[in-house]
Amino acid sequence: MFCPKCGVENQEDAKLCRSCSWVLTSVGPAAPAPDAKTSALAVASLVLGILGFCTLFITAPLAIILGIVSLFKIEKSHGQLKGKGLAIAGIALPAIGLMLMIPLAILMPALGRARSMAQRAVCMSNLKQLGAASMMYADNNKGQYPTADKWCDLLGPYYGNNSKVLICPATQKSKCGYAKMCGYTTDPNAKHQCSYAINPNAKRDCRFPATTILFFESNQGWNQSGGAELLTTQNHGDKGCNVLFCDGHVEFVRAKDINNLRWTAEPAKINN
Repeated sequence: MFCPKCGVENQEDAKLCRSCSWVLTSVGPAAPAPDAKTSALAVASLVLGILGFCTLFITAPLAIILGIVSLFKIEKSHGQLKGKGLAIAGIALPAIGLMLMIPLAILMPALGRARSMAQRAVCMSNLKQLGAASMMYADNNKGQYPTADKWCDLLGPYYGNNSKVLICPATQKSKCGYAKMCGYTTDPNAKHQCSYAINPNAKRDCRFPATTILFFESNQGWNQSGGAELLTTQNHGDKGCNVLFCDGHVEFVRAKDINNLRWTAEPAKINN
């Protein structure tokens, strides 16, 4: 016989509880307590916590709230509800995820800027190689730069026919298609795309070589030549573009300064 007050088991014919001295009037064992139910809020908290890893933790706040509420209800249910472990997991999973996401959110802009600067540096290196190739070409062709309508073809041997030299790494794939169309090919005869254009007015013996444009960034094409109408700043988030000048140096020209660029080449003064 179970004592209805303290729950201690006594002999069947006992009159008083051996633990608390409660008068035993029941003639049979006490009915077993009903099975505890799993808290639906605890289950929902765990499910939302797991979904947070698939939804960039949009569901995390709700999962944490439901987990806390379910813990309170389980404590106050006097054993009628269970699922404390589920509730704790529903709180812990999104909390850990958010702790991991916060540093990533802080680092992502810095990583984006670093990637942009690296692409800009590679683009500047490409233009420097084109400038060196143009100088070598001019040395072999009476001081003249390659003709504007065939410069991509004529300069190939001077930069080793490395097609990557002709492509700014920041060029959007949507503009130039897949790998072969982007110029990433080892075939020196392939007519791939190029991210740069030549200024047809450029002269090696111009009066202001440090400010006169020789090569500049443009949209994808081949043997492109022209002026400001071809220049693009889209490769670098419209902040500016890389420009090679006739003296061989490369600058990143800010978008606000593009209108000040020199496109005409005045002949150098000859001292008598």
